[in-house]
Amino acid sequence: MSLKLRLVVLNFLQYYIWGAWLLTIGTWWFQTQHWSGTSFGAIFSTMGIAALFMPSLAGIVADKWVNAERLYGLFQIAGAAVLFAIPHVTDPEQMFWVMLLNMCFYMPTISLAITVAYNALKQDGLDVVSTYPPIRVWGTIGFIAATWTTSLLGFKASAAQFHVAAAASLLLGLYAFTLPKCPPKLDAAHSRSLADRLGLTSFVLFRDRNMAVFFVFAMLLGAALQLTNAYGDAFLSDFVKVPAYANLLTVKYSTIIISISQFSETAFILTIPFFLKRFGIKAVMTMSMLAWVLRFGLFAFGNPAGGLWMIVLSCIIYGMAFDFFNISGSLFVEGQADPKIRASAQGLFMLMTNGIGAVLGSLIAGFVIDHFFTNHQCDDAVLICKDWPGIWLAFAGYALVMAVLFVPLFRHRHDPAAAQRAVPTH
Repeated sequence: MSLKLRLVVLNFLQYYIWGAWLLTIGTWWFQTQHWSGTSFGAIFSTMGIAALFMPSLAGIVADKWVNAERLYGLFQIAGAAVLFAIPHVTDPEQMFWVMLLNMCFYMPTISLAITVAYNALKQDGLDVVSTYPPIRVWGTIGFIAATWTTSLLGFKASAAQFHVAAAASLLLGLYAFTLPKCPPKLDAAHSRSLADRLGLTSFVLFRDRNMAVFFVFAMLLGAALQLTNAYGDAFLSDFVKVPAYANLLTVKYSTIIISISQFSETAFILTIPFFLKRFGIKAVMTMSMLAWVLRFGLFAFGNPAGGLWMIVLSCIIYGMAFDFFNISGSLFVEGQADPKIRASAQGLFMLMTNGIGAVLGSLIAGFVIDHFFTNHQCDDAVLICKDWPGIWLAFAGYALVMAVLFVPLFRHRHDPAAAQRAVPTH
């Protein structure tokens, strides 16, 4: 099996695990378990909480003591055990801790998968910027395939969705031990600096002004991603309360409409090599921020009937908004970080986006929506209690402010000629 195909399998299964339950756990939670919405909200916070510390810790271990592919495999096998146990939990409070444990095993595998893939490609003499995006696109395909598997097999309200995820996680965990070796490069026995001894080496990237600015804005973009994940489907589903829209297929199958976003990801991932080499990370990140403005702005004026085209266009634009900061950002970090701290650097990027960014985005957005955009006197005379146009315009304004500030603050200069020379000729 060729290296590229081996990494395709890695990425496909990595996101298949997540897709098997992420979009359908709510159906199981409410229709089968009959648990409360408050406790369900806590379940989604476990992803951000785990991302606050686990990717960084895993990166430190992979940089100093354990081969990244082995650590990756151990996390996946442990995650499989927890996923298999989830259906046997009968208390929502206990479920929070079980799901947090699951996320503690899963979240670091995202950055470790990137580390293993980048290392293998470089060892094979391949250009990461050109080669990785077409491989990573299979992760999104895996996510879509998993959601279809769960839906077509009738597992949306069943605990079987966790068994599907557990089986994929176990398979990937065993498969990981066959991947190209990715040994530690930071010699723990001879590390001299305090940062080395404490395992904080990747944080030295903050000494560089441009990298510090980059990580701060990556965090802010991570918050934007959390906003769309948390409220996108809720926005469309709210139209069921309006008689004029209630019976539209767009409302009944809102998840399918939202999934257009994932299909868009698969297309935009393939454009990343061109945009990064032609325009550089500053332009690409700015494009991402402006895409978020459009993503939120189109939602503000769209509806499931005559305004459906705006909602669909918003989902298409999502591909650029997500890929141009998430995938491009990890490629940029890989290029800027010392090879000795490659795993820690990816863990730091994960911490800023899916950790701090996700938690802050969720908490602040929830507060703002509850205090400024929710009618708490809502009754039968008020069909929709949330001011969705106001919410989306506020989010669009947030993204626009980011773009306006990012351009003058991030001073990284792109050299197209150097980028082209970096591509191996063999």
